[in-house]
Amino acid sequence: MTADRDAMAEITQDWLSHFPGLMKMSPELQDELRAASRVQVLPEGTRLFGPGQAPTALALLLKGSVRVQQTGESGREITLYRVQAGESCVLTTACLLAYEDYAAEGIAETEVTAAIVPRDAFEHMIERSPEFRRFIFSAYSRRISDLFTVIEEVAFRRVDVRLAGLLLKQQKGGVITATHQALAAELGTAREVVSRTLQDFSRRGWVELGRGSVQLTAPAALERLSRT
Repeated sequence: MTADRDAMAEITQDWLSHFPGLMKMSPELQDELRAASRVQVLPEGTRLFGPGQAPTALALLLKGSVRVQQTGESGREITLYRVQAGESCVLTTACLLAYEDYAAEGIAETEVTAAIVPRDAFEHMIERSPEFRRFIFSAYSRRISDLFTVIEEVAFRRVDVRLAGLLLKQQKGGVITATHQALAAELGTAREVVSRTLQDFSRRGWVELGRGSVQLTAPAALERLSRT
């Protein structure tokens, strides 16, 4: 427990070092940002934000992973992107800048440690620091490019091709531990579509299906399919 408290104290004291772009700010503004922010630990499964909520702060991730997803009227989910350590949520950035509510939700996939920058501190830094603005808008630009890739994948690539690529990406030791619903959310399609496609892969001898898991038995075949 002492080691955990010491590690947390170290992260809290020097959290800006996790973000090289912010370390380019003047020492004065760095001190202001540290003083205005707080480091918070959130348990796995925490819903950080959701549709209709107004953002009150920007979270800069120090540890863990946050999944940002959207749910359609039909109940179908699609994973838009993930926020990892050293990153910020660009949806939060957009909503803070535009004074708009969230249209998607963010879920902590793991225990998350984040530096929480309140809205007034965020706006103050946007106004006073070119380095802070550059950090924020560079992340925004990169994520917009990622989102265009997601749109292109969903709109123009076959589900079997995308599923083959996803299985190869998620596998650990030849096994993917995920439900069909979770895989469907990653691809932005229906669970039934994923189930049918996996059954087809199984008939071809490419995978073996278990309860909440998929074992790859012919990864080379999946690799060829993913490249079509």
